Parts: sequence; structure tokens; C-alpha cells
Amino acid sequence: MAACARTAPLLLLLAFSFAFAGSVTERKAEEFHVGVVLDLGTTVAKVARTSMSLAVEDFNAVHPSYTTRLVLHVRDSMGDDVQAASAVLDLLENHKVQTIVGPQKSSQATFVSALGNKCQIPIISFTATSPTLSSRTLPYFVRATLNDSAQVNSIVSMIKAYGWREVVPIYVDNDYGRGIIPSLVDALQQIDVHVPYQSEIDQSSTSEEITQELYKLMTMQTRVYVVHMSPSLGSVLFTKAKEIGMMSEGTVWIITDGLTNLIDSLNPSVVEAMNGALGVKVYVPISTELDSFTKRWYMRSRIDHPNDPTMKLNIFGLWAYDSIWAIAQAAEMSKVRKAMFQRPSSEKNLTNLETLQTSINGPALRKAMLQNKFRGLSGYFDLSDGQLQVSTFRIINVAGKGYREIGFWTARNGISKALEQKRSHPTYESTKPDLNIVIWPGEVTELPRGWELAVRGKKLQVGVVKGHYPEYIDADEDPITGVTTARGLAIDVFEEAVKRLPYALAYEYKLFNITGIASSSYDEFVYQVYLKKYDIAVGDIAIRYNRSLYVDFTLPYTESGVAMVVPVREKEKVKRLISRIVLVVWLFFILVLKSSYTASLTSMLTVQQLQPTAHDVHELLKNGEYIGCGSGSFVMGLLEELGFPRSMIKPYHNPEDIHNALSRGSKNGGIAALVGEIPYIKLFLTKNCKRYTMIGPIYKTAGFGYFGQSNFKISFLLDCLRMQNVLKCSTYANTKSLPQAFPKGSPLVGDISQAILNITGGDTIIQIEQKWVRDKNSCQNEGSIIGSGSLTFASFEGPIILTGVVSTSSLLVALIMYFYRNKKIKPHHSDSEQISSHGENER
Repeated sequence: MAACARTAPLLLLLAFSFAFAGSVTERKAEEFHVGVVLDLGTTVAKVARTSMSLAVEDFNAVHPSYTTRLVLHVRDSMGDDVQAASAVLDLLENHKVQTIVGPQKSSQATFVSALGNKCQIPIISFTATSPTLSSRTLPYFVRATLNDSAQVNSIVSMIKAYGWREVVPIYVDNDYGRGIIPSLVDALQQIDVHVPYQSEIDQSSTSEEITQELYKLMTMQTRVYVVHMSPSLGSVLFTKAKEIGMMSEGTVWIITDGLTNLIDSLNPSVVEAMNGALGVKVYVPISTELDSFTKRWYMRSRIDHPNDPTMKLNIFGLWAYDSIWAIAQAAEMSKVRKAMFQRPSSEKNLTNLETLQTSINGPALRKAMLQNKFRGLSGYFDLSDGQLQVSTFRIINVAGKGYREIGFWTARNGISKALEQKRSHPTYESTKPDLNIVIWPGEVTELPRGWELAVRGKKLQVGVVKGHYPEYIDADEDPITGVTTARGLAIDVFEEAVKRLPYALAYEYKLFNITGIASSSYDEFVYQVYLKKYDIAVGDIAIRYNRSLYVDFTLPYTESGVAMVVPVREKEKVKRLISRIVLVVWLFFILVLKSSYTASLTSMLTVQQLQPTAHDVHELLKNGEYIGCGSGSFVMGLLEELGFPRSMIKPYHNPEDIHNALSRGSKNGGIAALVGEIPYIKLFLTKNCKRYTMIGPIYKTAGFGYFGQSNFKISFLLDCLRMQNVLKCSTYANTKSLPQAFPKGSPLVGDISQAILNITGGDTIIQIEQKWVRDKNSCQNEGSIIGSGSLTFASFEGPIILTGVVSTSSLLVALIMYFYRNKKIKPHHSDSEQISSHGENER
């Protein structure tokens, strides 16, 4: 009843306007001819044709005093680009139309818009959505619909909110389908989402060909699909996907507005096949005018299409209605009274296209069309930028024979449950998107992770190496069976992480032979993952800036940094008897002083009991000492950048060689210090605890990890790998420590990293380290030594100065008091002597 009450004034106004229009016979309105080119056999065209007829009637009824009256000339393009162009030429030559509505397809609109530019005839299309059509290059093309790129941000926001890392677009291979892909891929890359594959489906593909493409997608690990195609092709796609089991639990389907805007017109069986899919749909504000029009539209549709099933009004029908109003208002505002065209200066030897006349009214009509803004049935209708501006989408979830609204997306607030909801700041506790519950494919509410193992039965190929430190990584390949076995701390951490995954992960080790002593050998090992020889690489590989460009690393599982190992020398021993006697005397003498500083001296002398032979790497450089590093380590390049000549750097393969070199010293053919990564240094110190100590860290890194392949092409890195000194090509501003590594964008990275974080945060990592690297606390010299531990004069500088000042001051005060006292006593003594003398004289 309330709705009827609201629509009553509008109906009375229309009735009054019709009556008034019939009585106005004094002034004859000029006819304004409009060409309409659509694929009349499609649902979109049928809905739009009825809407445009009502639009002409409503506009004339509301504006009876206007001096222009629109006359529509409808032509059928029959879905053919050439036929669409032919229809436009016929309308221009034979009916002198001053604007064209249509054509329906983006491929048709390309050529037709070129004709519009030549003739200065505005081409207004409410269905051509391809981003390749632009008013910048085609100024007389006006898009009364959305550019497909407008919905990209809403789709990408959903993908980001749910945390998916890989997406496969499935689109029709034509101008409409290809148009959205560049902007979609760019937007996904900005949020670090990888597009491993793009599925192109020809618009003439058979159901069998579509099925084969779907089977191909099933062999890949990605399970998040964005579908952008026409309703007819999309219906076949989802029907086949349902048949082969791709609409089951674990998959994610996102459909663009090309399908969702017409979902009400799809066969119910197709909608059921799409159950669980998400989609974006243009938001249309509710109004009494829209309610009234919808009722009249259904009545007129039954008259216009009596032999067709009952159709539903959609957004294209509303845009068609508003487009006619925009044209009619522009015709009146530009004062167009009569069609006026200018012929070419010479018509000799010209083709039909070259003989087309140029509209004189076209520029003024186009300007008025772009300046006109009004509140239409579809919402705020603004064509000022050459295309419709829409900033709000509905997010829907296909369910049953229809869909559920789960939220909205706006350019201002992003994703939200309610349209007017204020954007809330994300918190660490709340990581779920602000949307209503989604029923995913398979009728589950648990969020799909968006990927699966690529092929059933195929094992993950894990690359390993035979490292220089077997405690961290060691591997052997059976010469008969070819089976690789691996062991070490890195292997134990990896296998423990796999056990903690919420799903089974089958894998097998593959040995990569590292040859030579250059650090490029490890770069080559990393590069094998980029080349997809391995799915993952496990070992003692440092995370470095240049490697992170083409592989992804997990969280590190070891302590980070680069430090220095140097020999230690003991506080000298007293050997001679006389020295010992003197020492006993002095010890007795300072016993009282020692008691006063027991706490301070104890802390100073017990922290460091061994004195390093060097305290800083720059000290070694200044003295011209030889320095060592691990064979194949990036530390060699680091030392070169610190200023060490290559001739002063000696690489070593194993701890025994390092021990021998440190024992000999720099002047005897050995080295003065070893610079290496902290995990290796701690392992070395567990075996050589009493003779060496660690200085540093002198350089900060982030640990060891596992890595994997990247799908980005890094051409400069390939050039660096071909050079003899690979490290010259990389910067050391962001090298890291020991993680695990995966292909760039691999969905396993997050799961393995989470498992590693779980391992390193508990007792498991301690047990693994004790197994391979012994107890960390077993060596007292293993801690970092930043400065000198010697007890020198400077150690007692403060107390000595204070004691000297107090002693000197006390001495001065005592002397002053002594002289002052003597000065007062001396005069008194003289007087006494005089009296005594006088007395004696008297006697």
C-alpha cells in the first residue's frame, strides 16, 4: 500500500502530461532522429528495446513544451561486426540520424566509433565495456556503462581480504574478454598475487574443448579462478565444471559483472551449477521511481515479446532508459532544430566511406551530452568523463537458484557488510574480511586455501646439496637406485615442518652437485628452482637480496649475522720462584684493596677469561693480516667490499683446515681470523672451544632458509651468473640467514613458514640443535666479544683519579692546618721567654 501511495503522484503527473501534450497543437516539435543498433535476438537487446520505448514516451510526457522529439530507428546487427557497421552506414546515409545508440559488442563499437569520429556523430553505448575503447582516442564514443576495469579493484580487494596468493583468469578470447586482463594482472601484482596461467577460451569453442581446458586447469595447483565472459559461454563453462567436479570443496570462483548483471536471466540449472561462486554486481539504489518503472516495464515487455518467456529487467535496461533521457536532454540543451550535414569538398573518385557527410550539430550535441548530469533510474548518471562513473558494487554469493548479498565494495571504504558502514582499522586479532558468511563450492563455510597439489601422485621435488658442514646439510645419491638421502639440522627442521602441515605433502630429495669454491655454486643451486628443476630447495643457503628477486624464502630457522673467529691467548703464568715470592707479598699488600672491589673485579674478570688476539676486522685490514672464510660463501665478496684484497682472503672447505690455518697464524702461512656466518662459527667453536672465541657480529643478516622459483624474468641476474665474480653484481644491504626457499609466489611458503615459527618457538628446535650442533652452552667462549677484556690502567682510571684528588686535597689541607697552628704558637712562646728572662735578671 505504501508503494502504491508513493507511485500515485508520478502516475498522475504522467497522465496529466499526456493530456497536456495532446492539447498542444500550436507548436510542432522538430524530429530528432536516433539510430539504434543492437543484436535484437539477445536478452539484453530485448530488455533494452522495451526500456528505450518507455524512455521516449516518459520524456515527452514529462517535457511537453520541449521543441524536439526523439524518433528511434532500430537495426539488427545480428551479432556480426560487419553487419553492425553496415547498419550504421544505412542510418547515416538514409535517415540522417544525429546520434547512434549501440552497438552492443565492444568489437562492433570499435569500427562504429571510428565512423562516429569521421562524421562527428556521438556513439553512445550502454553495453560496450572493453577498456580498449576510450573517449581519449575516440572522442565521439560515449560509454553509458562501466569500463570493465572499474570492477577490478573490487575483485582484487576480495582476493586480498581472503588471503589468496595465486589466481587464474578464465576469459573469452575477444576484445571484451581480453580488455580486462592487463588491468587485472597489474592490480594483482601490486598486492603480490601471482598469475601463473591465463585461460583463453574461444567464443566458438565446443563443450568438449571447454572440458579439455578445465581438465588442464585441474593439473595445476591454483584453485582460484576469475571468470570474465558472456552469459552464453559462461553457462557452458560452469555446467562442465560442475560435471567434472571442479565446483567442489577447495575451489574458488569469482565472476565479473558481465555474468552477475544477467544472473537473473540464466537458466536455473546453470545458476545451481554456479553455487558457491562469488561475484560483483553493479549497485542500483532503490527508489519509488524505479519501482513504478519496473511494473510498467513488465507490462510492456509482455506486449513487445509475447512469444518469449518472461524476462527480468536488468541493469542494461536501466542504462538504456537513462541513455535516451541523456540524448533527449542534450538535443534540447544544444538547441538542435534540424539535422544539418556538410558534404565533402570533392566527391570525385571517393569511396562510400569518404563520401560520408559531417554533422554540423555533432560537436554541440556531444558537449551538451557530457555536461548533463541527472539522477536516473540506474542512479547518478554522469558522462562527463566520456563514460559512466560508478563507485559502488554489490558482492554476491551464488546459492540455490539465486544469490545472497554478502556485502558491498565502494571506492571510499573498500569492502564492508553494510553500504554506509564506516571503514574500520584492521587489527591483528581480526584478519577475516568484513563480509557476511560465504557458502563456498561443496556447500562448506570453511575458507578455501585456494590451491592444491598439482597432480595426484606427483611428489614435490626437493633439491639438496652436499654441504661443507654436514651437521647442517649432507646428502648422498645411491648410484644404483638413484635415490637421494639427506640429513642434518636443515633436513630435520624441514621434515618436522612438513609433519606439522594441516595436509599431507609427498616429497623426494634430489641431489645438486656443488662444484668449485666460488659462491656462484650456491647461486646456481638457487637458480635451479627458478628454472623449475626443483619445487623447493633445502640447505644452508643464506637469504640474499639478489636471490630474493627470483625465489621466495621462508622464515629463517637459525640465528643471523656474520662474525669473526680469532685465536685466544691466556693471562700470562708466573714461572720463576722469586717472582712468585714477590707476587705473594703484593697479593697480601692489596688484599684490603681487593676486598673493597670484590664485586666489581669479579664481574670484570669472570665474563671474559680469554683475551682475543684481534678485536675488529678493520684492525686486521690495517695490519695487512690474512683472513679466512668458508669456501663458496658470499662472505668473500663482503670482505672484498670492506677493502680486503682477494690475495689476502683464503677460502677453506672444512673445520679442520680452518683450525690448522688459525693455529699457524697469518705470518706462518695461515690466517689471523675467520669471518663467517654465525651458525657455522658456533658449530666450529663446539669442536674448538678452548683455543678460539667469536668477535661480533660484525655484519647483520637474517639467517638460513629454504627457497623456491620465481616466475619473474630477471635478465640482469642471468648476466651476473655468467660472470666469474657473481657477488660483484649484488648488494649486501639485505642479505639474510638460513630459511627454506620456494618458487616465487608459492602458496607453500606461508604454511611452511608458519610451521617453522611453531618449531623455533618451542623445545623442538633446541632438541634438533643439540642433536647436530651440541649444546649451545657447552662452550664458555662461544659468546660475542665486542671489545678488549684486558685489565689495564684505563680500567681503574676513575677510582685512581678520585683517590689522587682526595689524597692530594687531604694533604694540602693538613699542611695548611699545620703551618697555621705553628704560626699562632710562635708569638706566645716569645713573650714567655721575655718574662722569664726579666725574672732572672731581677734575681
